[in-house]
Amino acid sequence: MTPGFARRSLGLAALLCLAGCAGLTARPAADLAGRLALQVDAAAGQPARSFSAEFDLRGDAQRGQLRLTGPLGGMLADVRWEPGSAELADAQGVRRYATLDAMTHDLFGEALPMAALIDWLRGRPWPGAPSRPQAEGFEQLDWRVGLARFAEGVLEARRERAPAVSLRARLERPS
Repeated sequence: MTPGFARRSLGLAALLCLAGCAGLTARPAADLAGRLALQVDAAAGQPARSFSAEFDLRGDAQRGQLRLTGPLGGMLADVRWEPGSAELADAQGVRRYATLDAMTHDLFGEALPMAALIDWLRGRPWPGAPSRPQAEGFEQLDWRVGLARFAEGVLEARRERAPAVSLRARLERPS
């Protein structure tokens, strides 16, 4: 093998490596991530329901993505939204909705104020609706949002009207 051939081969290998790396896009870090647990009490002939998953949230009330994964890492749902539409991809296929709330009703069996929840997970009331301060949190959209353990990464929210719904999130904190 001639020195010129070895140099060209090494250069070509370096170019191929660079081209391969350029084609890879790093997955952006989640704005918020953690574990979400939802409990819907029995009411009006409907049995109690519960849901639990790891979550990975990017974006805000206007535009974003929420990925829900099961305990073994399998994707349960991938939700994307923008003004005027929400899309849910899960084992049943891809479905489109006019609102995030309609999508959450299909996904969880109960409509959740998803736009507000995004702000609640950040420890603040959603600016899109009035809120009232409480001793250890606030009240908004018929939900009591508890921030007593928010410094530990725990958010608790409860809606009392039937069916009563409890939501608990444990947020991952960057190390």
